[in-house]
Amino acid sequence: MNKKIETLEEILDYKFKNKKLIIEALTHKSHKQPYDNERLEFLGDAVLDLIVGEYLYTKFPNSDEGKLSKIRASLVNETGFDKLARSINLGEYIYLSNAEENNGGREKPSLLSNAFEAVIGAIYLESGLKIAQEIAILIIEKNHKDISLDSLFRDFKTTLQELTQARYGQIPEYKVIASRGPDHKKEFEVAVIIEEKEYARAIGKSKKIAQQEAAKLAVELLKESK
Repeated sequence: MNKKIETLEEILDYKFKNKKLIIEALTHKSHKQPYDNERLEFLGDAVLDLIVGEYLYTKFPNSDEGKLSKIRASLVNETGFDKLARSINLGEYIYLSNAEENNGGREKPSLLSNAFEAVIGAIYLESGLKIAQEIAILIIEKNHKDISLDSLFRDFKTTLQELTQARYGQIPEYKVIASRGPDHKKEFEVAVIIEEKEYARAIGKSKKIAQQEAAKLAVELLKESK
């Protein structure tokens, strides 16, 4: 039995009955096998969307659809799944080509995020929604001690600041580009500037929300250009 698979199963606290499923979930297309993890990634994306949606619906009984959607969007995305994948060292277990490995594939947010979705998709396919839900929520709660709109947004701003300080030795600047609408329904457009260059823009119902959305987009861009 592949020792890598056994170690990952221990981390997940889940043993695959069909080992081909987990191998497929961990196989990047660069590995040049008759299979890869893209179909399981597609499935896992839908499963995680449902799992997180139901989790938030139950956890925040007094929150409206708009707030729940924003919290889910902060969790169900490449940056969010990249964080979860890293927390279980998923990069160590992915099957890659030598070229992709030498190109830093094990650290690529998109690759890690996709593999995380594929693993959850594989668990769902084999054992159903309840088991997939238990495993996914356990990982989410370990990584987000306080799930709320403010705490998740704070994560994006902190992450961006850490990235820009490490890479450029400076912190990002946020500029309000425009504000629209009446006082009771105002929207703000904010740009995030790094080294005098605009990296992203976002619109929010407050300056804070717009800043955090822009930070999230900038984090994704910076990680892609690593």
